[in-house]
Amino acid sequence: MTLKTFIDVAGWTAAVLILGAYALLSFGKIQSRSHVYQAMNIIGAVGFIINCVWNNAWPSVALNVAWLGIGLYALRRNFGAARQ
Repeated sequence: MTLKTFIDVAGWTAAVLILGAYALLSFGKIQSRSHVYQAMNIIGAVGFIINCVWNNAWPSVALNVAWLGIGLYALRRNFGAARQ
């Protein structure tokens, strides 16, 4: 696999994950505090960061760094709440 192909796959996978997470949440299939929802958003954000850095889309990089931070914070908070 070439680097360009990897970058494209990362971007498309990210789109599917984030859109899928939103759809599952909207249709009541998962909860916003679920590990699955947060993991889909975190992995999706990483994929978009990779793709956007490659394509010099810096506003999208900034958005997805924030998205990643929110997802990591929420996952940590939710994991801690589940352990108590």
